[in-house]
Amino acid sequence: MDIDEIANGEQLIRNTKKDQKVVHEAENNGANEEDIRNVGANEEGAENQDVDVGDEGEDEDSDVNEEDHQDFGNVRQLAENEEGDAQNEFERDWDDNLGRMVMERIQWPVQDLLRGCQWTSHLMECFAIYFRRILSNSFYPVLHKAIGVGSAFEGWSPREQDVVYQVLVPMAPPRGHSFHLELDTAGQEQVRNFRVRVQQECTCSSAQWRKNMLCFLHHPEEELSRNQDPSLLDTLCTDSYLDVHKTSRWFYQLVRAVWPALLQSHNWHLVLLPSRRSCQFKVTNGRESFRIEILFGVRQGDSDIFVSSEPREAYTSSTIWPESYAVAEMKFFKLITRRAPPGSLHLKCLQFFTRLQLGLGFSTYTMKTLVMHLLSIVPVSQWRRRHFVRRLLDISEGLRTCVEVRCLNHFIVGNRRLPEVIRLPAEILTASPCNLFHDLEMDPVAHSQAMSQYVDLYCRVVSTFSPALHPEMSWLATKFKEQARRNNPVPFFASGLCVENL
Repeated sequence: MDIDEIANGEQLIRNTKKDQKVVHEAENNGANEEDIRNVGANEEGAENQDVDVGDEGEDEDSDVNEEDHQDFGNVRQLAENEEGDAQNEFERDWDDNLGRMVMERIQWPVQDLLRGCQWTSHLMECFAIYFRRILSNSFYPVLHKAIGVGSAFEGWSPREQDVVYQVLVPMAPPRGHSFHLELDTAGQEQVRNFRVRVQQECTCSSAQWRKNMLCFLHHPEEELSRNQDPSLLDTLCTDSYLDVHKTSRWFYQLVRAVWPALLQSHNWHLVLLPSRRSCQFKVTNGRESFRIEILFGVRQGDSDIFVSSEPREAYTSSTIWPESYAVAEMKFFKLITRRAPPGSLHLKCLQFFTRLQLGLGFSTYTMKTLVMHLLSIVPVSQWRRRHFVRRLLDISEGLRTCVEVRCLNHFIVGNRRLPEVIRLPAEILTASPCNLFHDLEMDPVAHSQAMSQYVDLYCRVVSTFSPALHPEMSWLATKFKEQARRNNPVPFFASGLCVENL
């Protein structure tokens, strides 16, 4: 199936509904025309009977006719309103039934994400109590409260099993030290990478309230090595820059040391998992298990943007900290969930496509970005069950358009329409749009592969409407495929989306 041949398939449901609306309107119009003819005949009869009446009678009849005409107009307007209400109710019922049938066809994950997030957050609070005790007088980074990020804390998951509960632990410099973010421009095009330079600060003026602390800058090295713990520069840094690998090993040591002191250790078993840029482990009690990944990072000012340990490429240098938008994206999803009406399916739309594209070339982050753009354009009230199929078509159309024009803008970078509750640094807010499909612009082969991968994804969507379903769904699948073989052009983004917004 060629990409040009299937371009129109995603418009079928709208055309089908229009056909049924035409039939409905034709029936109503026939009945209305008959009523109007009857009313006209009655009026004509009334006029003939009044011909022989004098002038005074004619005036009275004129007033009566005007009142009758006004009453008839009101009745007709009422009938039209009732007809419109009936038609809207018909459309809502049709869309709702269609959405119900599609949802019944999809096998949804059964994991309880809310419980997993709550359990993980409570565990991290318990860890934090002991972390503070251990690190209170040290020169290791100060660890702040963990922030739940990633798909699970956003309310969805691309996996049915082995859900990963990610948390980001903000780090602040210890006393006598400061952090300075330096932009790394070597070979950088789309994603900003940083280095965290660690600098020692004079503490002579604060020595009175920290009598046991010596100034790293103004005390002899021998005295420092004999009477004080080593500087952060000597423990977790490489060439004055905070090292991700060393920081990861330090986190593993903390978790291993603190775990036996936690109440959870009495009923749960801890298994540490290998990772060089995070701290990953699995806890299980025989009935349940949770996989947790601790990321760590440094906040940019007082914003929701961090530089974090999460890698963006197959290999990332140990002193490179990529810019992370995970906290800002999590806050966006939380805000949408609070605003959405009960029964909103925006997260199920995202989950459907992220699971559907597994094994293809599109990343989970690509699908997530598309849905975030749609959520900022389509009102939250239009993500209910009766809108489910239309939203799936919007996502499919959006992906096709973005692949064709080789452009999908990052949702956070340069987006000035984000809610104010999401705090961005000035350089992120005013930045030029960041094209996530930049590689498709530069590589024709990659673009051709992406088009082919979209066709494969589209076929998976169509296969959701299989003949094994309800007869209406089987009919829909057939019509969907017939529409795909036509060559009539279909406007992109039938729901009003535009490339500029994506």
